[in-house]
Amino acid sequence: MTLSNHAPIPELYVSADAALTLKHDAGNLPSWDLTPRQMCDLELLMNGGFHPLKGFQSEADYNGVVENMRTADGALWPMPITLDVSEAFADKLEPGQDIALRDAEGVILAILSVTDKWIPNKSREAEKVFGADDLAHPAVNYLHNVAGKVYLGGPVKGLQAPVHYDFKSRRDTPNELRALFRKLNWAKVVAFQTRNPLHRAHQELTFRAAKEAQANLLIHPVVGMTKPGDVDHFTRVRCYEAVLDKYPQSTTTMSLLNLAMRMAGPREAVWHGLIRRNHGVTHFIVGRDHAGPGKNSQGKDFYGPYDAQTLFKEHEAEIGVTMVDFKHMVYVQEKAQYYPANEVPEGTTVLDISGTELRRRLREGIDIPEWFSFPEVVAQLRKTSPARDKQGFTVFFTGLSGSGKSTIANALMVKLMEMGGRPVTLLDGDVVRKHLSSELGFSKEHRDINIKRIGYVASEITKNGGIAICAPIAPYTATRRAVRDMVESYGAFLEVHVATSVEECERRDRKGLYKLAREGKIKEFTGISDPYEMPETPELRVETEGTDVDSCAHQVILKLESMGLIKA
Repeated sequence: MTLSNHAPIPELYVSADAALTLKHDAGNLPSWDLTPRQMCDLELLMNGGFHPLKGFQSEADYNGVVENMRTADGALWPMPITLDVSEAFADKLEPGQDIALRDAEGVILAILSVTDKWIPNKSREAEKVFGADDLAHPAVNYLHNVAGKVYLGGPVKGLQAPVHYDFKSRRDTPNELRALFRKLNWAKVVAFQTRNPLHRAHQELTFRAAKEAQANLLIHPVVGMTKPGDVDHFTRVRCYEAVLDKYPQSTTTMSLLNLAMRMAGPREAVWHGLIRRNHGVTHFIVGRDHAGPGKNSQGKDFYGPYDAQTLFKEHEAEIGVTMVDFKHMVYVQEKAQYYPANEVPEGTTVLDISGTELRRRLREGIDIPEWFSFPEVVAQLRKTSPARDKQGFTVFFTGLSGSGKSTIANALMVKLMEMGGRPVTLLDGDVVRKHLSSELGFSKEHRDINIKRIGYVASEITKNGGIAICAPIAPYTATRRAVRDMVESYGAFLEVHVATSVEECERRDRKGLYKLAREGKIKEFTGISDPYEMPETPELRVETEGTDVDSCAHQVILKLESMGLIKA
């Protein structure tokens, strides 16, 4: 008898011949370049990972999913899967039209037959799906500030799968996994969902879960899009590969899931269950605060610790996957082994290292004990997160024209070069204008573009372990925030406000610009005819009036030492 987790499930791909014909015809269709999130969604639609969806949800399906986790025909589905597009693109389309869906290189992956086009109530979507319309939630921020204004729905014809150049042998479609389980005769398979590196507690937990369910184990990490700030997927997969040989080969396998997570807590757990069922899994480990995004804007957790398990349990029969409780595992010193937190022998010492503490130890180069993690995993993490004094960082000076930013930045550059150890690059406002932004004027829009270019270059320098020193005027708070976000993905960001008064800058007026601005010969001049939004909480504020340049640069050096970015 063939078990249900072995039978193939429907995919949305057309035959090879049909794909050739359609690809030829699709050249004349309006085409949409997919965003990274849409690429993940489309791949799982086409390969059956999102079965029973036949494409991007119609307005009726979307409304049902938002309001009560069900598509219009009553199927359980907790997550809106829609194609969000710009208003300009949507204006050119009418329901009944076909559009080509392309990857970043312009390759046509699928054809969407548009049946619905609507402007969603995004606040309602945020409230119902994520529990709150709160921008502290990464998916709510995405919904309002990244996603397009208009949603399109309709069935999809898959022409070809997106190409992945990394970890090819580790990526399996739902049908490839089902075929593997069929071949190995695995009737019961428990899946472990993770977006973090595996440490010893996770290994203990997965061993116990497989034993409890008397099942084989599928380690099924997400490598699509996870929570901003997570360890990159290349490092994580290297960490998983480093511990795979700690598992018995005959009972464990690993496969990568190209899913764009929403961090939607309880609904996400149900969604993960349905996706795993499609991949041929029979049991699923649901953790405490499963797929939680962290704190809301009031500093409280978005979801209760057991909300995800409760919602999963309510729908378990319909999901078709049995939930395995995630046990919080702790290390008992006297027994030199892991125990579930609720089974710790009385009078023993429990050792634990939190995620925050682990990051601190990596950042400061402190030892990470073997009872907590495998040396092979720690070695991979240290490659990606070296100690703080080995990481790249950006020092971003902001202040009025003539405040002394460039002079202090030059002095700082020389001091850091004297110390050695990391390459130092100075991105001075005038130099960047000459080499990167020569075509830009001084309107607000052009100044923003110029600062974002500086931020992009600084983030690349930071990513590659160098030091970037930036000294533009950067008068607007929002633009400085955008630069900080770019850089902090890769390393530390130190904002230095050079707090010289406009009167003092005008008195210095080395370049004669203030005089020209007062005469009306320079339009939109910061501090005279255009505002300078003062940083409210910079890492450092330096006063240049009555202080020499050397002292100002030394204040920055002391701040970098206190942040652990350079050795005292």
